[in-house]
Amino acid sequence: MRERGALTTDGAGAAAGAIAAGRGRGALDPRTKIVLVVVASAAVMGPGGLRFVLPALVIGIALACWEGALRRGIGLAAAAAAVWALGGVVPLWWPNGFTAIVSVACAYLIRFIAAIGIGMHVVSTTSPTRLSAALRAWRVPRALTVTFSTVLRFFPVVAAEAAAVLDAMRLRGLVGAGGLLRHPVLSVERFTVPMIAASLRASEDLAASSILRGLGSSRTPTAMLAPRFGALDLILLLVVAALTVAAVILPSPLG
Repeated sequence: MRERGALTTDGAGAAAGAIAAGRGRGALDPRTKIVLVVVASAAVMGPGGLRFVLPALVIGIALACWEGALRRGIGLAAAAAAVWALGGVVPLWWPNGFTAIVSVACAYLIRFIAAIGIGMHVVSTTSPTRLSAALRAWRVPRALTVTFSTVLRFFPVVAAEAAAVLDAMRLRGLVGAGGLLRHPVLSVERFTVPMIAASLRASEDLAASSILRGLGSSRTPTAMLAPRFGALDLILLLVVAALTVAAVILPSPLG
């Protein structure tokens, strides 16, 4: 009885912690984040998308710093600066056919960096439960809601499995440029085969967990934390609108 009581207390504490986390820092409405990702991706990937890369990068770095992921914010800034230098500065110093091809590739790569930076914030701060509740509020069909929620949970699981596989490979000296050059086929095999098996196993586990959570039920589930727009969502939308207008009016620093 005491153990059962302790488990009940722990479960209630975990639920209260989840609710507090949802209402605390990083409590943007998932619908706001989805709109932000869609608009930012369409802007940077469309014609003339380089004009929107800098605002998208600023938003991605600001969101990373706001949620406390300073390493990701610094990484985004460093990656964007390196790609910009490689594609915009090097061709001016050493103009030839090779640097021209690299410049064109970097012009597209920096767009992906800007879009992925915002997408990583959505993945790291949105739980499948909150995403499902937000999509139900939009009256999205159940088939798409379950699919998106499962995919959102699938990425962190695969990332954890990849980290474990890389740790095991590091013990055998198969990680890094040296290991890849000495044993190229063995390095690819030791990473690919376990990842395929781990991905299949994770898919089965997530499918079983989804059934236990009632995602396949015909009844409409209720949400412990109903999605709603707040002041933070309004501020983010105003910032996005201001940066978009500034990107259209002002000349692009990326050319």
